[in-house]
Amino acid sequence: MTAKLSVLKPLFRFTLLLMTVFMLSRIGLLLWQQQRLVDGDSIAVLIGGLRIDLSSLGYLSALAVLMLLANVFLRSKTALFQHAFTLYSSLVVTLIVVVEASTPAFINQYDVRPNRLFVEYLDYPQEVFSMLLNGHQLAMISTLIIATLSCVFAYRFINVAFSKQQNTKKASQVVILVTTLIICLISARGTVSHRPLNPALVYFSGDSLVNSLVLNSPYSVAFALKNMGNEKNASSLYGTMPRSDIIDTVKKASYRSQFTIEAIPTLAANTAFTHKSKKNLVIILEESLGARFVGELGGIGVTPHLDKLYKEGWGFNNLYATGTRSVRGIEAVTTGFIPSPSRSVVKLSKSQHNFFSLADVLARTGYTTQFIYGGESHFDNMKSFFLGNGFCDIVDINDIQSPEFISSWGVSDEDLFNQADKELNELNKAGKPFFSLVFTSSNHDPFDIPEGKVTLPEGHDPQNYKRDLAIKYADYALGKFIAKAKTQDYWQDTVFLVVADHDVRVFGSEPVPLKSFHIPAVILNSDMKAKRDTRLVSQMDLPVTLLSLLGVEQATPMIGYDLTKQYPVERAMMQYYDNFAYVENGEAVILMPNQKVSYWRYDPASKTQVAIDNADSSVELAKKALAHVLFSNLAYTEQLYRLPNKP
Repeated sequence: MTAKLSVLKPLFRFTLLLMTVFMLSRIGLLLWQQQRLVDGDSIAVLIGGLRIDLSSLGYLSALAVLMLLANVFLRSKTALFQHAFTLYSSLVVTLIVVVEASTPAFINQYDVRPNRLFVEYLDYPQEVFSMLLNGHQLAMISTLIIATLSCVFAYRFINVAFSKQQNTKKASQVVILVTTLIICLISARGTVSHRPLNPALVYFSGDSLVNSLVLNSPYSVAFALKNMGNEKNASSLYGTMPRSDIIDTVKKASYRSQFTIEAIPTLAANTAFTHKSKKNLVIILEESLGARFVGELGGIGVTPHLDKLYKEGWGFNNLYATGTRSVRGIEAVTTGFIPSPSRSVVKLSKSQHNFFSLADVLARTGYTTQFIYGGESHFDNMKSFFLGNGFCDIVDINDIQSPEFISSWGVSDEDLFNQADKELNELNKAGKPFFSLVFTSSNHDPFDIPEGKVTLPEGHDPQNYKRDLAIKYADYALGKFIAKAKTQDYWQDTVFLVVADHDVRVFGSEPVPLKSFHIPAVILNSDMKAKRDTRLVSQMDLPVTLLSLLGVEQATPMIGYDLTKQYPVERAMMQYYDNFAYVENGEAVILMPNQKVSYWRYDPASKTQVAIDNADSSVELAKKALAHVLFSNLAYTEQLYRLPNKP
């Protein structure tokens, strides 16, 4: 029997290496994240992880078995298929070692195993390579060494198995290999039930990180790739609701009236705060600036210039981002769209034209519209989305004159703001109102900034020194720009919004750690008097509010609140991977895949989030949450989120 099974020796060695890498990585991560685990979690992770690993082995081994079958059938080509098997298996082992080795760094940033974000950045190799070269040289070199050693060891370890095979009858080998192939396919499916194995079947915790530890990182990335090819439908994750109920619930919750066009169900006008002549609008979108860094919001105090602006303008104490990526922040600030489990509309195909944006509505009312970015504007599909939806001018790194400092992601914030000042002066001379969106990038990993501009006090946390220094530099550049803008002719006729796109990272054991979505925002130079607004509000409320401050009353499909007014409720919505949170008047509902719902009480002042039992009011709130996330999907797929077509 041993002689007959010798045909499987190369496969045994291949699978042994894979299982060793998977198990050692998972055990290491469990030991590292011990503080996030509760009693029984480790066992559940290991048992569920075994199912995922066996499924992964099934997929990866099936092709290898086919090579072994070809090796049996085509004896004259034995050397060819043996080399093909050895090369394939050693490269697979190497790739898995690299992905697992990069997992701790990814968890440090995103608090979850590698997923779709791990591959989305591969669309921009120049930026990614530059970031690695400038800020992660040690990690890059270590990874290359690990990859080389893994590849050499795996090749030799697997290749020697062919020399130890014993001659057996061809028929016996075929039977064994076909049986093995069937076992691989069953293992890949992972279950004999109606649906194949998927992450939802092994998830057991309300903590997204703990759930992700059950997976192995290649499986997590592969599952994300599969879903990227088939955009997620919220109804398949959270449940269904009649179409009419979805629309009626969302319209009622918007506290708008006079919905007039059935084809655009949420299209409604809003009475503006001011009726003076049109002011210009400048939105400064600050990269990765969470409230945790802002002194005026109880943070560590590395933003003295933003703190000063909070005292001069309309500052929001409890504003919450809709997501964890820049494109999600762009989506909220420029379109007011509800976040969803799909990618941001900035990247989706159906929203590249005739989708609502601030630029579109302002362009129709006589504004010149512009986007200014210090990097490549094609990144995250921004250029395509903006040009297709109302922005008439794009200024990026290729247009910035004589930059003094260029980092991995583009020119420094100082260079960006110097160019922005030139652009705003030119727009002002043209005599037309203008809207300019300025997107910064200095506060982005690897936090590469000009030397000697800012310093941190001695004794500052060394683990986060480079990141916090970059945040202070971004704040320094912002303060320098605002001070200069105040001396320019365009200042008195321009409303400024300074807002973060998202926090630098999300961390917490809750399905959606609400405190990590808290970001700063301040509106300057509007007709609203300087004040501190303590209401809980959402990033998606900002574009509605800005139109009101500009005196624009054209109907839009946005359902965010005009914060110049008072509403019976305070609410925010956010998406954290596959989990959707709806917060209203201190209660939060979190929708999770497999139609799971959890209920929470949230205090913005203390940022405490406590699980509660579902009461009648919570169930009603869950229905409202479901209606909103389903509307996001409905509005996108049926193209309901737009302005009436241009003549």
